[in-house]
Amino acid sequence: MDTERTTDTDRATDTATGAARAQQEPFRPHRVAVLALDGLLPFELGIPHRIFGRPKDARGRHLYEVVTCSIRPPGPVETDADFAIHVANGPETLATADTVIVPASYELGPVFDEGVLTDELAAALAHIRPGTRLASICTGVYVLAAAGHLDGRPATTHWADAERFQRLFPRIKVDADVLFIDDGDVLTSAGVAAGIDLCLHMVRRDHGTAIANDVARRTVVPPHRDGGQAQYIHRPVPDPQQASTTTARAWALGRLHEPIQLRDMADQEAMSVRTFTRRFREEVGISPGQWLTQQRVERARHLLESTDLSVDQVARDAGFGTAQSMRQHLQAALGVTPTTYRRTFRIGGDGSGHHRDADAHA
Repeated sequence: MDTERTTDTDRATDTATGAARAQQEPFRPHRVAVLALDGLLPFELGIPHRIFGRPKDARGRHLYEVVTCSIRPPGPVETDADFAIHVANGPETLATADTVIVPASYELGPVFDEGVLTDELAAALAHIRPGTRLASICTGVYVLAAAGHLDGRPATTHWADAERFQRLFPRIKVDADVLFIDDGDVLTSAGVAAGIDLCLHMVRRDHGTAIANDVARRTVVPPHRDGGQAQYIHRPVPDPQQASTTTARAWALGRLHEPIQLRDMADQEAMSVRTFTRRFREEVGISPGQWLTQQRVERARHLLESTDLSVDQVARDAGFGTAQSMRQHLQAALGVTPTTYRRTFRIGGDGSGHHRDADAHA
């Protein structure tokens, strides 16, 4: 990994340049186009509108503009419920989008059955400009896959459909254990409510934790859900008398800055390490070690955004011990380094969502 090469002078110049550019350029909200396909699920269609419709900047301006469009001229689009919706925008709207989101549909026809686009859908997707951020919710991933946007890349979908999706698209690296996957310019999510997780993640990536957390509070959902899809796969109902791992998690969150051993967490529940590890996976969907790393990454993000602490101090307070360790974990989790993350969100960003660190400084 490259070492830090950015000087204080460089940082000051970058900050001043970014601030000057922000003042000179007219404000334009990031445009999110939601593609409504026949057989869509109304709940999933509404997720982007709810999440992206809330964020505002310090001057009260909406950071996103959300529009719904169809692959046909304006008119009715059938849903999987007992009603249709009227969509006022046709496929040409896709050409104006900074982000395109494809919610799930139960009537994808050859896209779902054979992995190929219909002529009508292909013509609509051709309006999307190169460089536009793409995202899918649940089976909307079939559209992105059939269009070739996921070849050789990681993706996810609803756990119940992952095996079939993998067979139909063998060139895609399907991960059925996660709630969503961020692969830079293409993001995919698991089923239904995981679309909320994905949209909150995009807001967090674009504008930082504070704004994403505010949206989550107003939507009355957790800002970040622990674990992956494993915790939602049907299993025999556990004995209600069995102890949970809630106390251990609360205990750990109160001392993330300290070294925490698996034995310490197990002791909080009076369990053996083996039993605790098994129960933890059953309840959270990931191992205790993975969970701790996630919590420390979130703690580091908060400190980088909201304080002037040095990178070394943030690393200590978040429990990573050293700046190098934190750099490695943030690079793996977010695709950016601590310095780049702080610079992006302390300046405010441009709302484009494309601030990922290309050269991996720091």
